[in-house]
Amino acid sequence: MNIVLYEPEMPLNTGNIGRTCVATNTRLHLIEPLGFHLSDRAVRRAGLDYWDKLDVTRYEDWEDFLARNPGAKIYMATTKAKQVYTDVTYEPDCYIMFGKESAGIPEEILVKDPQACVRIPMWGEIRSLNLANSVAIVLYEALRQNGFEKMTLQGDLHRLKWS
Repeated sequence: MNIVLYEPEMPLNTGNIGRTCVATNTRLHLIEPLGFHLSDRAVRRAGLDYWDKLDVTRYEDWEDFLARNPGAKIYMATTKAKQVYTDVTYEPDCYIMFGKESAGIPEEILVKDPQACVRIPMWGEIRSLNLANSVAIVLYEALRQNGFEKMTLQGDLHRLKWS
């Protein structure tokens, strides 16, 4: 799986997303410009001690991303989509893209493939969810559809035993 962040602005969100990517063996792709430096303490604090285990690639811009990932199947998470994120079938090597916190993915990109656009349902007049939460919601659905391949599905208690 691959998570793509288009021009992320907040270091804490990117750090949290990086940690989620490490926990799920998911590659993270960052399309510049970034609203922070990757050396920012906030990124590292949110990613805790997992940041050095993260498979992350940076791109100069959208065109650079497309050139370096030819033929990539990209799903775009947006509040503007007509279909819900659970309505599509995610391939194991797909890319799930999220836009910057203040504006989302540019509409010029979205309109080129409306069938690849997915949304998370929300109640009322809420504008959007937190970016890190949105990534976790959609990523875990994609992982569920692919059988949580090679992920730990059962835990052990620390002091007691399961009956």
